[in-house]
Amino acid sequence: MSNSNRYVYGIVNTADTGNIEFETDAVAGADRVYTVTHRRLGAVVSNIDTTDPEETDEDAQRHDDVLREIMDYDGGKTIVPMQFGMAFENDRTLKNVLRGARPAFRRAMSDIEGRIELGLKLVTQEDGSVDRDEVEDAVSDELDPIAAQAVQNDRFSDRLVLNRSYLVDEDERESFDEAISRLEDRYGDELLVQYTGPFAPYSFVNVEIGAQSQ
Repeated sequence: MSNSNRYVYGIVNTADTGNIEFETDAVAGADRVYTVTHRRLGAVVSNIDTTDPEETDEDAQRHDDVLREIMDYDGGKTIVPMQFGMAFENDRTLKNVLRGARPAFRRAMSDIEGRIELGLKLVTQEDGSVDRDEVEDAVSDELDPIAAQAVQNDRFSDRLVLNRSYLVDEDERESFDEAISRLEDRYGDELLVQYTGPFAPYSFVNVEIGAQSQ
């Protein structure tokens, strides 16, 4: 079966990053990622035998792992991340997408340059009870002045008091970590604090690609 299709992890500015290429455990068993370029934009891709990949837990994890590798590549790179499943028939089709969405990609890169996404969930203990408004206010007081942006995510459980993603300047990471530690000291006996990341900033990118948003 042909591996002529291109599976896309994200978009970089090749004027800043150069061409990214390295060996790794990539989606659908691929062992190398590389860059397909159009002008100053580059799509970081691996080869795949379909344009409709199945989102297995293993490949979803590989997708995220590759994005982290790109973010750490050669001293650190800014990448506009794609959600899982973006695959194209060939380089020409992919370059047409880069051409059409070029202004949007450039705006997104400007928004996330030098920034990472961090996640915070606060979960009540079994049979626990807290003043949710007070907790939300305290979290906002600690974290909002440090973060560049924040978004509220779905509360998919009754025990979930808070579920937010934060866009944070890399230079502010230490200050953000310290603020999280203060929240853990304050609420650790009442709440389970789940602090995650860094991630590629999925929650702060909205680029239209055909009929899909990223």
